[in-house]
Amino acid sequence: MESPSRHHPQNGGAKPVQTPDAAANLSARLDTVPSGGRRPRIAVVTMGVKLGDETRGYTRFRFLSELLVREGFDVDLFTSSFQHWEKAQRDTARACYRNLPYRVRFIEEPGYKKNLDLTRIRSHRIAAKNLRRMLGEAFAHDPRAYNLIYAEIPPNDVARTCAEVARDHGIPFVADINDLWPEAMRMAVSIPVVSDIAFHPFARDAKATYRLLSAAVGTSDEYAARPLADREAPCPTVTVYVGNDLATFDAGVAAHAPHISKPAGEFWVTYAGTLGASYDIATLVEAASALNDRKPSGSAKHVRMKILGDGPDRASLEELAARRGAPVDFLGYTPYDQMAAYLSASDVTVNSLVASAPQSIVTKIGDYLASGKPLINTGSSPEFRAKVAHDGFGVNVPAENVTALADAICDLAANPQACADMGARGRAIAEQQFDQPKAYLKIVDLIRSLL
Repeated sequence: MESPSRHHPQNGGAKPVQTPDAAANLSARLDTVPSGGRRPRIAVVTMGVKLGDETRGYTRFRFLSELLVREGFDVDLFTSSFQHWEKAQRDTARACYRNLPYRVRFIEEPGYKKNLDLTRIRSHRIAAKNLRRMLGEAFAHDPRAYNLIYAEIPPNDVARTCAEVARDHGIPFVADINDLWPEAMRMAVSIPVVSDIAFHPFARDAKATYRLLSAAVGTSDEYAARPLADREAPCPTVTVYVGNDLATFDAGVAAHAPHISKPAGEFWVTYAGTLGASYDIATLVEAASALNDRKPSGSAKHVRMKILGDGPDRASLEELAARRGAPVDFLGYTPYDQMAAYLSASDVTVNSLVASAPQSIVTKIGDYLASGKPLINTGSSPEFRAKVAHDGFGVNVPAENVTALADAICDLAANPQACADMGARGRAIAEQQFDQPKAYLKIVDLIRSLL
């Protein structure tokens, strides 16, 4: 599925839309309110966001909503009544969802128990219908209810609803592309003919959404460029990595680093994220087992794996580690601030994906780079492999190859200066391209250009 980037990896994304120069942008930010006196109002739509005092979820759309308000817009954040990571309904009356810089509007959704099953598909379909009703009521009450709709895709049917409502009311629509459905689903379910039939609605909704775009934002160059394959005419595209807030990451390190005890004789290799189908934790366990009986050449330390995260494969992975006698610690789901401290205390981080994984530049990359430690990448995305090589913050190894992974760990353990150099480059890239307060201004400028 992955295709090489058409643009230089160091540029941090696909060729951006033409926007005013820095001075003009600053002037625009100081004078956002139109002559009529009303601030432009944006509807931001995402089915997955961490809100209030919730401990799990993505912060991309929450941060973007906060930034848009600071930049002179009014924002309604539409999201599900169902918390995806907790697999539970939110108590939408809780105080933590009120008195925010933006208004939260909950879309009623029945929910589901698994990330990939028919119940989730049905749940999203119901949410899309309820969202259409909510947006329709808003425009019926005020024909100028929103000046622009900005929606996450996937879910494809929810994004299509947003695209069609924007078209019907003559306002711009921007899709934020952070995964590709049905392409990603084929990795888990790939049955000739059957998969084509089952996934047709996702392909249909994606194509309809892409054809109605005013502009596209992608979390990688590949994702940003994907809509162009289904359009007769090009549209503006920008790449803005998911990234993180470096100030928050660094605060977590400062708060929790003193509480992490790391023996002097250990070399920590750390993975943080989901323990599921796309992520190749089994090879990490096998590599740890292979290195268990020997120290890396030129190093006085023993390798120990730290696995931060949870998911459907955890039990089987723990059983594999026990059977192999592998030096692996499964720490389970770790709050973000503690995770930041563990990454920074480690010696190497690992972006570990199976060979068939369709992911391009995953959410955790910003955190890995922020840690200031070298990155081992097993992902197959040509775009990210080129970035790793060009920016020099880590090494690429073939996916699902125990020997290659073990050798890469040994090489890094034996070369502390190379580790320090790669880590410093990674931190610099994090500051330049992944720090949300800076990077997300590209989205603000894109929205402003469309208005």
